[in-house]
Amino acid sequence: MLRRPRPTDSEADLLREQEQFLTSGAPSAANVVRRPDKRRGEAGGEGGEQNGENGEGPRDVVTIEDLPDQLPSLTPAPPKKSRFKASRVTFEAEDAQERLDRHDTHISAVLSRIVERDTSSTPISLPALTGMAFPKVLHRSETSSQVPLSAAAGKKSIFARHIAAQRLKEGKTPLHCAPEAAQIPGHREQSPPPETSMDTDQCDASENLSGSRLVSGQGLEGSDGSAETMRIHRENQAKLQAMSQGEILQEQKKLLTQLDPRLVEFVRSRKAQSVPSSASPSKQPRGRSSEGNFPLVSVSRESDSSSAAALSQKHQEVEMEGEEEEEEMPPPPAVMEEDLPVKPQREWVHMNKLEPEKLEWMRDLPAPRRKGTKKAMQARFDFAGTLIPPTQDLPTHLGLHHHGEEPERAGYSLQELFLLSRSQLIQQRSLALSTLANILSKARAGEYVSVLKGSVMSTLLDAGLIFLLRFGLDDGVEGVMSAAVHALKALLVCAEDEECLDCTFSWFRGLASFPLLPSAQEEEDEEDEGLPDIMKETAKEKEERKSDHDVARQDVVKGLLKMKLLPRLRYILEVVRPSPRVVQNVLEILTRIARHSSSSATQVLDCPRLMETVMSEFLPTSWTAPSSPLPPSVYGLPLGTAMKLLRVLATSGRHVCARLLNSLGARERLSCLLSAEPSELLLDPTEALRITTEAFRLWAVAAGYGQACKLYIDLYPSLAKALQSVHRVLVPSDPLLPLQLQRLLALLSLLTQVTHTAGCHQELQAGMVSSQGEECPPPPPVSWGHVTGLQASLLGHLKGFVRSLDDPVQRESSLAVIPAYLVYLEAYYYQLSRQNCFKPVETLQELELLTSEVLLPLLSHHVVQDLVKNLKSSSVVCNVKSSHLGPETIPSLPGLACPGWRDRLGLVVPSSPFPLLTGLGLLLETITGIHKGLSCKFTGLLLSEPVIGYLRSCSQATPTLSHTRAWLLRHEHHLLYLLLRLAHRLVPIDPEVAKHASLYHQVALVLLPWLLPGSEFLAHELLSTIIFSKDFISEGHSGGPEAVELGELKLQEETHHHTSPSLQTVGALLREACVQLPSIRGCFLTHLAHLEPAVLTSRDVLLGRNPWINSHLLPELTGPTLPSDWHFLPLVSLYERAGVSDGGGLAVEELPQGALQAVSHCLQWLLLLEVWREEALKVIPPVAKLARLSCVFLCSSDLFLERPVQKLTWGLFRLLTRRSRLDSLDLNVPPPGLASFQDLYSALLTQYEAVSFGDRLFGCWVLLPLQRRYSATMRLAVFGEHVGMLRSLGVTLDQLAVPIERFTSPPEDSLPLLRLYFRSLVTGTLKPCWCPVLYVVALSHVNSFIFSQDAAAQEVEAARHSMLRKIYYLTDEALRNHLLLFRLPQRHSELGFDTYDQLPPIRAKRLESVLRKQDSSDDKGD
Repeated sequence: MLRRPRPTDSEADLLREQEQFLTSGAPSAANVVRRPDKRRGEAGGEGGEQNGENGEGPRDVVTIEDLPDQLPSLTPAPPKKSRFKASRVTFEAEDAQERLDRHDTHISAVLSRIVERDTSSTPISLPALTGMAFPKVLHRSETSSQVPLSAAAGKKSIFARHIAAQRLKEGKTPLHCAPEAAQIPGHREQSPPPETSMDTDQCDASENLSGSRLVSGQGLEGSDGSAETMRIHRENQAKLQAMSQGEILQEQKKLLTQLDPRLVEFVRSRKAQSVPSSASPSKQPRGRSSEGNFPLVSVSRESDSSSAAALSQKHQEVEMEGEEEEEEMPPPPAVMEEDLPVKPQREWVHMNKLEPEKLEWMRDLPAPRRKGTKKAMQARFDFAGTLIPPTQDLPTHLGLHHHGEEPERAGYSLQELFLLSRSQLIQQRSLALSTLANILSKARAGEYVSVLKGSVMSTLLDAGLIFLLRFGLDDGVEGVMSAAVHALKALLVCAEDEECLDCTFSWFRGLASFPLLPSAQEEEDEEDEGLPDIMKETAKEKEERKSDHDVARQDVVKGLLKMKLLPRLRYILEVVRPSPRVVQNVLEILTRIARHSSSSATQVLDCPRLMETVMSEFLPTSWTAPSSPLPPSVYGLPLGTAMKLLRVLATSGRHVCARLLNSLGARERLSCLLSAEPSELLLDPTEALRITTEAFRLWAVAAGYGQACKLYIDLYPSLAKALQSVHRVLVPSDPLLPLQLQRLLALLSLLTQVTHTAGCHQELQAGMVSSQGEECPPPPPVSWGHVTGLQASLLGHLKGFVRSLDDPVQRESSLAVIPAYLVYLEAYYYQLSRQNCFKPVETLQELELLTSEVLLPLLSHHVVQDLVKNLKSSSVVCNVKSSHLGPETIPSLPGLACPGWRDRLGLVVPSSPFPLLTGLGLLLETITGIHKGLSCKFTGLLLSEPVIGYLRSCSQATPTLSHTRAWLLRHEHHLLYLLLRLAHRLVPIDPEVAKHASLYHQVALVLLPWLLPGSEFLAHELLSTIIFSKDFISEGHSGGPEAVELGELKLQEETHHHTSPSLQTVGALLREACVQLPSIRGCFLTHLAHLEPAVLTSRDVLLGRNPWINSHLLPELTGPTLPSDWHFLPLVSLYERAGVSDGGGLAVEELPQGALQAVSHCLQWLLLLEVWREEALKVIPPVAKLARLSCVFLCSSDLFLERPVQKLTWGLFRLLTRRSRLDSLDLNVPPPGLASFQDLYSALLTQYEAVSFGDRLFGCWVLLPLQRRYSATMRLAVFGEHVGMLRSLGVTLDQLAVPIERFTSPPEDSLPLLRLYFRSLVTGTLKPCWCPVLYVVALSHVNSFIFSQDAAAQEVEAARHSMLRKIYYLTDEALRNHLLLFRLPQRHSELGFDTYDQLPPIRAKRLESVLRKQDSSDDKGD
């Protein structure tokens, strides 16, 4: 066996192996075959040898035997069948290999015949000889001497064009170039306008000479195929030259309509391949072409499919704008070279192909114009965030113009700013983020509300602003990071909101605030449906499963915390150590996060090294005086913003406050900052006042928990010194007077909280002794003896400020501090009355002196009287529109909506009387409780015209609840409660005040469901004292029930019927209800017992029991303390306890003990309100009242049959069905808490069938929703599913309080219901003796239907005829007469309706025509 050669074999080895192969005679693996060259017309066999003899050597052809004839298919497919195979002539003796070689065009044929290219006739061009040793180096600047690109065939390299240029200089023709005539611009022919030519290119002289682009001549036999092609092309050109432009356009349209669009697309694509897309020198516009001048506008009429589509789209856009605009502007002229400020030079790289669309930006900008349409335009902003009007023409040197979608308009859109914020250029990122920060600040201020459509903040957040800013915080460049911090501060923090909260800190309970949590949105997870509660995911697990985007979409702050914002802020403060402005922004961001919730505040406190960095760097215990008022770095200096952060953190809970004081060293900071005067702190005077003010506030918050009281004993000399210098510090001409006032108010708040804490010392001491090991808070270190010495000094201050009200210069500052003094005095006297050392006689004399010397002069002062006149205008309750939810307040980032608060009326402005009246009312509540004889001295306050007018407005108001209003509503609720408490003391003893008792009661009724979380104690006090007080329901003992009885008698005389025979009148029921008021109060307090923990917590807070307070952060704002329909609470709770099963029956058959009495008391209270306090129930929709009262029938099988319940429910039913109330009763609206009224009605029908026993009251209740104007679904339920109840629904027309016309008019149009009416009548299910009301209703509607003359559908008309025929042939003579002779419902008739004596002519004619049609159809059938 022969061996294959190896790589290690030498040449001798190879020769030896070759000799062995030849001698062995073995067949070779590859054969060398000489094949004819078909391109040169050679024949096979001998011709090949002759050619070889002529000097041309044979060419090698390599054949590979193992190569498969057909390549394997990549994807399986069915074998293809040839349509021409059957028509081919084949011979049996023909060699298959030869046939394959002759016909095969597969790629295997190419691979099997690798043929050398014939290069015998190809000329070889050598480089031109020069005198230099090496060829000259080619420079790009010499491209001007090269042959133009379009002159050469196709795209050539720079070297090839250089060689061609040299040949031109030597007088030679470059290889593969078009003839010279094609390069001479003068040979061009004049072209028609561009819009008149399609694809003819008749103006292209070069094409005229070079031939057609479409007709190639391929497939023509003979050697003169190219000549034939040119002849055809010249004929086409001659025909086109002989045609006019109109004829060319006509033929063009004809071709476009006749040819297949795909064929037209193919022709254009062929032409696009042969013509370069850019303009060549041979296609310059006539009159613009000159030597050395490149064209800037291409007028070529050829365009590929993509450019044509773009042009058509652009044209459509222009047309749409033209339709919308009032004035159509001409299109901008094409860009010419002279229009450019910089002329392009031939030597510039790549400027031989100028692109006009890219040179547009070099032109002068057109003047901005506003579209003459109402269509909204894109908002653009300058770098300060100011909205730029679309008509404003700003100079370009401001840097606001750019190459965007609207280059003529200055400014940046939000999309462009987002794009720039992710730029690679540092300056662009920083500028974009700074601009976004300014836009956010102005959006929060509401500057875009009137000029922009939609919310800027919502748009930015939806676009992903949170992630953009979070990425910006991670930027390594400090400038970009600082801009991101500024933008984040602008998004989260509103300076006006913080100012308002600081201003109200010294008010009653002003240190407490609501958490700024978004409104809770319950999202039922589909995965949890049907699972037991123990297997459902907790809220925390669902939160962890959500993505950052989903969390941020619902709660911005929570989303930022999930994105690890706190560690990044710590890194910025600790490592980056940025500028003072960035430090202030970071501290304000942390403060806003701490206001979010107690959990967020805990996260701030638990973030590693964050609070340690704040304490060590911005609240040091020692520092050096700054060199300038604006130091370059604030590290090592105490900052008021950092102290405020501690105060807000401490507000979230007593444990957080204790950690701040003890673990982080806040106690030492307080001692360091407050032991000296502000002027001695080595700080700027402004910053010194700010930080000491915040230090006092932090101390007040801590004292509100009973903490840091030891510090009070240590710093008592400094506090006494500060109190002594009050009048010396408050100089009207001092520019720092506002800061001095804030510092004094913070000091008074501190003393108030310390007084409350000291007042609890005695109680805690006694509790510790009696607790005997039980858990009890330890007594604070400060006792009552430590605070008694302050009262005299502060009372002297108050008298001085009251006297200074006469001085116009000091008036404003006096009005600012007097409320805080009044709040302090209330705390002092309240805690004094609870001490063992309390001396009643001395205290009463002291209170009389206080009243005569301070309170009465203050109340009667003209300044205070003028202030009280602003009560109504400053109210939040009475002015719902004054603080509406603005468009820039978004649900995921709630705020207080305080921007511009100084420029409008409100609770916080200096002209508001609320802080003064609240402090005064608080003090009066306390001193009149100690000295009851002082109450009558303040009747003037309650009887003053501004107060009465304010209370009347409140009784008719319906305020909405939101974060923007809640923090102010809480303070207004305090004032309303205190006014009612004063009225509670005065109504029994003062006849003048008693005249307005009903007004005070009305205000108490509307205030109760307004009270917010944290005010449960106020709700309990109102329920216990005023709501159910006989003194405030004056109608009960001043002839009110008798007046109601007279009104009922008069109504009965007018209508001549009794709606509820043998039952007591409403007047008697009211009289009994007034007697039962104490029991009614006990009933409602019993059903509100579940609020007891919240009431006790609220009591500790409002009464100043500081050691028992766990947090100054109020409960989450989920809604009011009591629902608006709390009046139905006993009834609804009984229904929920009894329950209704799925089948409609009762789940619990026996009622709980005392249920009958509770339901009776609830119905008595509702009856009393419906008659005398109708305004208090207006917030409850009538459909909700009906739904709640339906529980009387659903919660038991026999409760509605009890005599007391029957009487009260009849009375309420008659009140709800008065003519004035029926129109407002809309059962198509779902009642609150129910999906629809139809579901409740279905349960009522089931209950009626089961347990009604034909009760008339239950029957009236069931009939009420069957009025014609309500949904037909309920009537279908009665006559369909519950048709059996018609036998026992025996309510008569006299007993029904609703006019029968409301059931019969307008005529029924539901065909299924009409068929049910007819069936129930014909089958005897509905009879007048069983169900009089619905019998009349069904008669009326069926009669109207069968005799209706209105045009209707064929199905309806057929139903009419069918019913009429069936009625005519009825065997029941009475029913037939009722149906045919029915006229009108009549309440006092024996049957309940009137009938005709005989059939009216029109009805008789109708009946006759229907019967005649039936007879004719019967005849045809026969």
